[in-house]
Amino acid sequence: MRADGKGLVGHAGVVLLRRLADRVGLTEALAGVFPAGGPGWRDRAVVFVQLAISIALGARSVLEAEQLALHHERLTGPMVSDSTVHRTLDLLDGDRLAAIARVRAKVRRVVWSWLTLRPGGFPWLTVAGKRLHNWVVVDMDATIITAASKKEGAAATWKKTFGFHPLAAWCANTGECLAMLLRPGNAGSNTVSDHKTVLADALVQIPGASTAKLLVRVDGAGATHGLHAHLAALNTRRRTVKFTTGWTITDVDEQAIAKLPEAAWEPSLNQDGSVQEGYFVAELSGLSEREGWSKGLRLIVRRVKPSSRHTANLTDFEKKTGWRYSIIATNIRKMTRIAGSHQAQWLDALHRHHAVVEDEVRTNKAMGLHNLPLKSYRGNEGWMLAANLAADLDAWLRLLALHDQDELTDAEPDTMRFRLYHQPGRLAHHARRRYLRLDPTWPWTSAFTLAWTRITDLAAVT
Repeated sequence: MRADGKGLVGHAGVVLLRRLADRVGLTEALAGVFPAGGPGWRDRAVVFVQLAISIALGARSVLEAEQLALHHERLTGPMVSDSTVHRTLDLLDGDRLAAIARVRAKVRRVVWSWLTLRPGGFPWLTVAGKRLHNWVVVDMDATIITAASKKEGAAATWKKTFGFHPLAAWCANTGECLAMLLRPGNAGSNTVSDHKTVLADALVQIPGASTAKLLVRVDGAGATHGLHAHLAALNTRRRTVKFTTGWTITDVDEQAIAKLPEAAWEPSLNQDGSVQEGYFVAELSGLSEREGWSKGLRLIVRRVKPSSRHTANLTDFEKKTGWRYSIIATNIRKMTRIAGSHQAQWLDALHRHHAVVEDEVRTNKAMGLHNLPLKSYRGNEGWMLAANLAADLDAWLRLLALHDQDELTDAEPDTMRFRLYHQPGRLAHHARRRYLRLDPTWPWTSAFTLAWTRITDLAAVT
């Protein structure tokens, strides 16, 4: 064994992500956000894009990002030191964060326009056999990022851990993280002001033509007067906003459930539209009335025989009836051009589809958010934003270049790293050109070259 190989590249997938960042105009647009420097000054936009790409490749700290940059400098340019990355993150004050948000929105408009041109068009959702054509679905959720050491803003969480409690909004159609708010660990789960802030930031990210029909889904943290009223107020002549949220069951609700005749209960539906055995749904609207809630609010109740792990948490009413209940709240009377969208069975399935947000949380943690590596709050905000950009690039690559590759269309970060991003190669030089040569026996080499061709064929945005 000899350590004398030349032109070797251990993570050839870096060229896909960097070419994509340049093609969609992200790198050039970010140049207008960071200050310009003189001789010897590293372009901060390139530094930030390279940090995002390093996170996509698996970097968990600034030091690991530096080592990856050192390994890839023959492909992406001279390496960036960890101190330069730290200084770049320190530049991200409130004004620059807002400017980067505008850049992301601008780039997203380009990406979404390209998505409409691909075979099959834009990825509209299908729930319980019904296609939500022209509906953009926004899922909101909070998660906990633990911290092993004392960091600025870290605090005890409601789960009796220590760290941060960010709140985010994802686009269920594309899997993109539209907005994320870093919060201390003791931030509330149902803080209305935080939900309004994140939702406003998320709506800015959605291209204007796509905001005509919006569906916002939140779990039980969204069952507040303030958020319901805010969502209802977002409706205008040009924009329709529907929502579903969880609901905290009270004695009033249990009394209303007790009034339901057995004939009112209908079988629940699976996501493919088939009957879900053992689960039942009924309409509770009109039986459970509370003051102060939005006019026209509908309550859909769901019941199932409790499992052994739920036995200890059952209420007296549930123990008496032998069923475990949950309720969702929605303002949906019907959704335009979706037959049967008024039915309680389908509305229940629509809200349960919100569970896909758990996958987005998990994959985003695998994309740099499992741990916030810096001591300062501003630095960790910058790292979080770089991780969001990494998730964007990963999603755009799959949506634009791998949409017909069954094993890669919905691949998670570790799968993308194993199959594409960490694929080894050899960099060769000939006639003043560089050639990245891949192993033809690797099962996903054809997918790699196909992605490269498709990205290169995209019209570069300037």
